[in-house]
Formats: sequence, structure tokens, C-alpha cells
Amino acid sequence: MTNKICDLLKIKYPIIQAGMVWVSGGKLAAAASNSGALGLIGAGSMKPELLKEHIIKAQGLTEKPIGINVPLLYHGVEDQIKTALDLGIRIFFTSAGSPKKFTKFLKDEGCIVVHVTSSPLLAKKCEDAGVDAIVAEGFEAGGHNGRDEITTMALIPQVRDAVSIPVIAAGGIADGRQMAAALCLGADAVQIGTRFAVTKESSAHDNFQQAIIKAGFGDTKLMMKEVVPVRLLKNKFYDEVQELENRCASKEELIALLGKGRAKAGMLDGDLEKGELEIGQVSAMIQKSLTCQELVDQLIKQYDQTKSLLASLNLAK
Repeated sequence: MTNKICDLLKIKYPIIQAGMVWVSGGKLAAAASNSGALGLIGAGSMKPELLKEHIIKAQGLTEKPIGINVPLLYHGVEDQIKTALDLGIRIFFTSAGSPKKFTKFLKDEGCIVVHVTSSPLLAKKCEDAGVDAIVAEGFEAGGHNGRDEITTMALIPQVRDAVSIPVIAAGGIADGRQMAAALCLGADAVQIGTRFAVTKESSAHDNFQQAIIKAGFGDTKLMMKEVVPVRLLKNKFYDEVQELENRCASKEELIALLGKGRAKAGMLDGDLEKGELEIGQVSAMIQKSLTCQELVDQLIKQYDQTKSLLASLNLAK
């Protein structure tokens, strides 16, 4: 399987393992890359020293390309980028900020730059900023999300029509059927987060992984739109957020409740009551933890089966 994204990123399959805070460290990124996808280290939660450790770990576990995801809303982004560049990283997925901020600098350093966006208008701005590709992320996605609530199925065709550069579909993709659908809608690849969070190589705490496995179809919701929109798995912290939002609490009150370390407490340390559990709607589809290789093999098998099903329909009759 080859296409523009495979050629651009030098990967076997058009699959990106999303960079997720507290979840996608060097072990997961290396395993994803070894399986034929592109593995991304989620740098958002890492100070430069820790990021360096994870990059070196990944480089010791794979000779395949790896990249990092850099959310631009955090402090210290410049130091994260410098650390990655010094260690030879040349694939950067930026998010949660303007694509203009670092694209030219990174391109001048010989890097591939991909920016995450959530609307066709913002996708065009990314193209104008000079990025190599776009991740178009739909409303179903876990973690930080777009305010416009455009679903992936509606978003991908609009973004495809708006830009000429490669498009990577994200949000609500956990199996090969959804991967096939995204490519049929005009995407060149898929980025998958939640499904990779529940893998043997993930840094996600076992409590968090088990909570995802047990989740039902209505157990996540987009919250905190007045601060930074984020899709959360329902728990005690979620209930506290909802109570504040129901009484129209101020932005300052929501920030005070969020405090510091909520995401780490939930996703890395496994506190299912007080922690912020960021995860996507496809959590309801996940039945067990797999290795990255098992997951990618399953994705490709399901993708091929879906292609065969479509071919058998012969709608021209």
C-alpha cells in the first residue's frame, strides 16, 4: 500500500499513531513505527529532558521514522523543538495553535511539518502557511477538539475540496472499516489515537485502559468549551465540570477546578475519580488491549475486507 503520505513519511501503511499527552512515549512510537505506521511521541506533557529520554528510547527501539507532536499552547515549545531537532527528529506534527508560528523555521531545518486542524477554513490557512500535510480532526476525537463540532464524515470531504496537499483523517477511527471510509472520503491517511492508547506499548495506566475498554457508546462528551474544548470519559471530575457548566460558571472557575496535573493523574497515574480522562467516542468499540503489531495487522485486514465488500456491491447494475 503506497500513496502520497506513505511516500512523504517513508512508511509502509497510511496510518499515523497520534501523539497523545501522557500516553504516547518512546516505547509506543517505536512499536507503531515498527508495525508499518508512523509513531509519534506526544511531547505536550514533556519537559525537554524527558522528551530527550523518550526520543533516545524510541531511536534505540526502531530504525524506522518517528516524529513528535507538539501542541503549541504549552509553554516551552521552543525548547521542545530544539531538543527534537538536536536529536535528529525531522517529522513534526503541530497542533493547538497557529501553523504560521514554526512552519517556516522547521521547513528551513529540512523538516516535514503537518498541522492538526478542525475546519476547512483553518485547513486552507495551514496550506497557505506552507505545511506539507494536514490532519483534519473531527468532533469524535478524544482530547482537545474543535469548537465547531464538525464530524469526521462531514469534515474530510470539505477539507479535501479546500486544499491540494495531503489530508490525514482523524477522529472516530478505530478499525479498518473506518479507515476505508476515510480514504473513500478523500483522505490520504488516517491518524488514530484512542485505539493506540489501549495497546501493550502505551504509557496509559492499566486503570485508564480498562476504563476505556468498559466504556459504552455514550460515556464520553466534549466539555470545557469556554477554556479549551476536550472530550472526556465520564467520571467524578467530569461530573464536577458538568455541574459548573450547568450553572454557567465563569472561565476562571473552570480553570480553578482543572488545576494542575489532572490529565497526568488520570491517564498516567490511573486516578479514575479525580483525573482528567481524555478519550474519543470510539472507546465503545474497543474490547481488549493489543500489541501495536496486532493492531496494525487487524486494521489492514479489515481495510482489505471492506475494499472487497465495496467491490462486490457493483452498484452500476
